[in-house]
Amino acid sequence: MNKHKQTFIQGTMILLAAGIINRLLGFLPRITLPRAIGAEGVGLYQMGWPFLGVILTISTGGIPLAIAKLVAESESQGNEKKARRILRVSLALTTCISLLLMALCIVGAPWITSYLFTDSRVYYTFLCMSPIIPIVGISSVFRGYFQGRQNMIPTAVSQIAETVVRIITMLIFAYLLLPYGLEYAAAGVMVGVLIGELAGLAILLLQYVRNRKTYNIYQKAKIGSESEGRKSALKSLLTISIPVTGSRLVGSSSSFLESILIVQSLAAAGVATAVATSQFGALQGMILPIIFLPSVLTSSLSASLIPSLSEAAARNDMRTIHMRLHQSLRLALVSGAPFAVLMYVLADPICLYLYNQPEISSMLKMLAPIALFIYMKAPLEAALQALNRPGIALRNTLIGSVIKLALIYVLASNPEFGILGAIMAINVHIILVAFLNWTSVSRLIKFSMNSADFFKVIVAMIITGFGTYAVIQADWITPSFARFAYSLILGMAIYIVCIFMFRMVDRDDLRRIPWFRKKT
Repeated sequence: MNKHKQTFIQGTMILLAAGIINRLLGFLPRITLPRAIGAEGVGLYQMGWPFLGVILTISTGGIPLAIAKLVAESESQGNEKKARRILRVSLALTTCISLLLMALCIVGAPWITSYLFTDSRVYYTFLCMSPIIPIVGISSVFRGYFQGRQNMIPTAVSQIAETVVRIITMLIFAYLLLPYGLEYAAAGVMVGVLIGELAGLAILLLQYVRNRKTYNIYQKAKIGSESEGRKSALKSLLTISIPVTGSRLVGSSSSFLESILIVQSLAAAGVATAVATSQFGALQGMILPIIFLPSVLTSSLSASLIPSLSEAAARNDMRTIHMRLHQSLRLALVSGAPFAVLMYVLADPICLYLYNQPEISSMLKMLAPIALFIYMKAPLEAALQALNRPGIALRNTLIGSVIKLALIYVLASNPEFGILGAIMAINVHIILVAFLNWTSVSRLIKFSMNSADFFKVIVAMIITGFGTYAVIQADWITPSFARFAYSLILGMAIYIVCIFMFRMVDRDDLRRIPWFRKKT
């Protein structure tokens, strides 16, 4: 029996709390970096991330998810030896792949930054980025293992530690290296990220050592059975992880091609290289982090959903599968809706007070209405993966990515649209993939949601939008920051009232949350 195991809701709440802390802390460098190194410097720093995403997908890909799924199944069967063996094999596989890819990146850095990127100044950032690959790979294995055990505390603690250390070090190195040029300042930011990842890995290893009596991978087994067991564990890992890796590789490769295509399309539209880098930096480093801020809940739900659904699927418990999925989607819908409204109505002051760049608010306004599809996409994709249908998620992602890249090429290269054309393409991609995932899950398990849930959320969004707009337009409230703060607070208050007035959340929902259990 795993004494560290949490329930689905407890695990979600732990990851949610850590995610909220991380997202809030994460805005500190996002607010300060544009002021320190400008949008162009942020663009240089962000330019390497899509490529890193491709490499990390190859090195880790679906392995953490496969670990979580297989360990959860092993624990439900009481097979501790299999769970330990899965961790050993996963560590060996991920470490070898990660070290090989890091070496290739370092050796190939001159060619990659000269021919694949549109701005060769990203070279130093790329070099500093390469050692992150094995660190993230090993960390992801331990996080997948802990999630399979349904113990989310190590993951939450390591994420917070990584964020705090990263914020401090990236700002220090950015300021120290700025006098040498933007390319060195951007590289300094990446050094801070590297140190943060090291801190997160150290916390995971410490948590594992502290719980070694419960999680001991070094217990010995019979040599003959161990050899066969390793082959079986490797086969199980690859069977699950390869389709998931393929799906994620499509997404990460799409993001990498998107980063190249956006800047090149802007150049074709007559935008100078430095300006194109700045616009790309504003989109990737400023606007998208705001849009994805509420997804901290859906990410937490997805991480808890995979082992929970895997256990239920192993027992062929369709009732639990339906209940967990409905729970996740309804929470994603209800929690994400107010943010979508507030980001649209308050786009101008948000961009002004966060980044001192109100001119980028048009990007936020275009993405905000589509945000709900982003928040619902993650639980649906997690459900497909937990139910042994990663190939369907791969197909859906591939279809959306191909259409997105084609639209970016057509729209962003049009001088009338520019960077807004790229955002149009991203919006189409988000809606299409979410719709395809919804259709796939519905057909697979005959799942559906009450249309009243959607109707209530839409009405609450409209009421919240009107109330927020009325306050932000009230010229008699001065100064302008006070008007922004009042409109934000009033908007959230209106939405919370709507939640209970329309019974979008009831007493039974609150009872599932550990903190409220004794109070309701």
